Parts: sequence; C-alpha cells; structure tokens
Amino acid sequence: MSWSIAIDDQTCIGSGMCAGVAPEHFELVDGYSVAKKGRIEPSDDVVDAAESCPVEAILVKDVDSGKVVAPEE
Repeated sequence: MSWSIAIDDQTCIGSGMCAGVAPEHFELVDGYSVAKKGRIEPSDDVVDAAESCPVEAILVKDVDSGKVVAPEE
C-alpha cells in the first residue's frame, strides 16, 4: 500500500505546520509547502500534517483505491 501527497499551491499559505509535524515528508520552499516525495508508505505523521493544515491544502490519498486518507471530511 502507498499513499500520494498533493499540495494545492493556490491554497497553501506557508504556515509551516506540515513541516513542523512531519519534517521528513514536507519542507517549505520559497515560503510554501512542498512534499519531499509524491508517493510514500502510510504514515500517521502525514495524516497529522494534513489534518493540522489551517487551510486544508494537503490531500493524502491511497494510490490503489483513490480513497482520501486525509483530511477527513
């Protein structure tokens, strides 16, 4: 099983919450969040980062099923 991480660069405000929660998966580049890898192994830290984003700019999906893992609706 693997997950994909997508960040809406039009929504991201560069709060840095994701990089603070999951620095192994996110970094700030030019003031905005960037996923270090587009595909990852499932990680609670990535779910926490997506859930903590104040503008819900991070979308985590299961690659196989396409099901949204985070943020919860």
